[in-house]
Amino acid sequence: MTKNYLLEIGLEEMPAHVVTPSIDQLAKKTAAFLKDNRISFSKIEKYSTPRRLSVLVKDIADKQTDIDVKAKGPSKQIAQDDDGNWTKAAQGFARGQGMSADDIFFEDLKGTEYAYIQKHETGKDVTEILKEIADVITSLTFPTRMRWDSYDFEYIRPIHWIVSLLDDEVVPMKVLDVEAGRKSRGHRFLGKTAEIKNVRDYVEDLRSQFVIVDAKERKDIIRDQIATIAQDNNWVVDVDEDLLEEVNNLVEFPTTFHGKFDKKYLEIPEEVLITSMKDNQRYFDVRQKDGKLAPDFISVRNGNSEFIENVIQGNEKVLVARLEDADFFFKEDQKKTIADYVEKLKTVNFHVKIGTMYEKMQRVHQIADYLASVFNLSATDKTDLLRASDIYKFDLVTNMVDEFPELQGVMGEKYSSIMGETDGVARAIREHYMPVSSEGELPDTKVGATLAVADKLDSLITFFAVGLIPSGSNDPYALRRQAYGIVRILDHEGWELNLNDLQAYLIKNLNVPETLDLNANEKDLDGFIIDRIRQFLNTKAIRNDIIDAVTDGRIFDPVSMINTAQVLQNHVADADFKVVVEALSRVVNLAQKAGIKYSDDLQMDESLFEHPSEKVLNDAVTDIYQKQSDDAEKLFQQLATLKDSINDYFEENMIMDKDEKIKNNRLTQLVITNNLIAKLGDLSKIVIK
Repeated sequence: MTKNYLLEIGLEEMPAHVVTPSIDQLAKKTAAFLKDNRISFSKIEKYSTPRRLSVLVKDIADKQTDIDVKAKGPSKQIAQDDDGNWTKAAQGFARGQGMSADDIFFEDLKGTEYAYIQKHETGKDVTEILKEIADVITSLTFPTRMRWDSYDFEYIRPIHWIVSLLDDEVVPMKVLDVEAGRKSRGHRFLGKTAEIKNVRDYVEDLRSQFVIVDAKERKDIIRDQIATIAQDNNWVVDVDEDLLEEVNNLVEFPTTFHGKFDKKYLEIPEEVLITSMKDNQRYFDVRQKDGKLAPDFISVRNGNSEFIENVIQGNEKVLVARLEDADFFFKEDQKKTIADYVEKLKTVNFHVKIGTMYEKMQRVHQIADYLASVFNLSATDKTDLLRASDIYKFDLVTNMVDEFPELQGVMGEKYSSIMGETDGVARAIREHYMPVSSEGELPDTKVGATLAVADKLDSLITFFAVGLIPSGSNDPYALRRQAYGIVRILDHEGWELNLNDLQAYLIKNLNVPETLDLNANEKDLDGFIIDRIRQFLNTKAIRNDIIDAVTDGRIFDPVSMINTAQVLQNHVADADFKVVVEALSRVVNLAQKAGIKYSDDLQMDESLFEHPSEKVLNDAVTDIYQKQSDDAEKLFQQLATLKDSINDYFEENMIMDKDEKIKNNRLTQLVITNNLIAKLGDLSKIVIK
């Protein structure tokens, strides 16, 4: 007969961002604990609020499953003496298994006989197993921890109560001085102690004490209440899912309400208003039917609707104070020029080992100038790009960004537009931060995309130059995200960029202090960027062996690598893919061992040809050289036509001929052929099945 088991950990209020990952972790670890202990169940339901993490295990078995165990002991030579008597080692092995030496039998294992005991283990009662689930509670990990009282124990917040019920029976356990029972706690102000008599009553027992313990139900209530308010007031509310998640994890009994602020504050950029409401107060912004921001907001109270007018007035008062500050900063910032702010950046460190923000902008100007030519930007775009690169960090020293750091770039766009910069410059200042997350939005404009690449390249080059290289999970300057952003932008724009050429140019031309050695850790930087290319190709479901092929030993151009990988992936199902790759790989393998380096003036002597296949292959390769394209698809198709010529060549010719001249001539021919193949990568790494 199956039962249901409830575990609730009662805590001080947790930070909102911790609640969801913590309940997910508790459910996962509970499932693993039960599986490891051979306790079957049908599913685990998750419940959470700011003050509790709860799992309800449905249809939990009343005992462990029985198992048959064959335990391995010492070798026969050790288990028995010369007369066949059991040694102390054998007797100790048997006792350890709860059996006697007479239960031992021998089996051969790789030529040696070992002692074994076969035994049947009857499963323990589930209650005995669940007493150990305290280990699951203490094993949870959190981004921040705290200690309390005199305990040498760290947790997200102090534990105040634990509910541990198997149907209607308490399963005893203890964590620190907190003993498990059936008493939970209701809403901090509206509720009382909730005594859970049976697991099946858990949700309703807490509801009666003003706690909606089901996070999804709470979120649906908030969403429905917002929709009702919007409909009643003829508003449009685009519910921010991240904000909804955060608010949901701040309340146990949600009541949604709306308030107002003076229309005069609408003169402030709406990004500032929304940031003031969302990030500082956890309010949802409201729009009119025409899409314009309305002087209203929606918020959620942790409680019922009693005295809600007082709550509304209090929230309005707090918001007005924030908006007054924003209005003051907005007006004060416009009293200075962009040149004033740029000058101030000379005193702001980018990093103490690297230099100031002003110096970073100077370097980015040089990088952007180089990229503008590589990316074939128009004259207008190049003008905007270079102007943007000279000023794009200026908003960091404005009052508004000092108060609202999340508005960096946003205020740069606003202020630069107000102060007479072109739209191209203004948008680039905002877009250079993109993407702000691994899969975040990319820049819309070519100027913004180029500035974003230049800025991120400078960060990578300079941080690696001073040895600040990410290791393990440690990446304080988000260099992995920045490198991945470069790869995504280049792919999105279709911009080919030889990073080896870029690095060589920057090492020679970039104006950096003597303390910055751009040659330092150059190979580490190459590998770091290639790892991001591999990461990107994995998101495209490219085979790992193809990724190995295109990222090893070819021109260091992310877009070229990405396009080539996609071409090879597209052809893996071709009927002749195997024979094509096998033929090309034979050339690659020998060419790599030839000891001959390819150069444009490398030539073979046709007078040394002994067989027709040598001339056939030479003519075919020469034809491809004359027609070769940077398009990976066309090149693959051209190389695929060589398969028969290559196979005939190896069938008819001994490459390592006794005649040194003939041998070197044939190796030279293979090196010349491989130079074409290498444009696709190292095809010898492709696994042919």
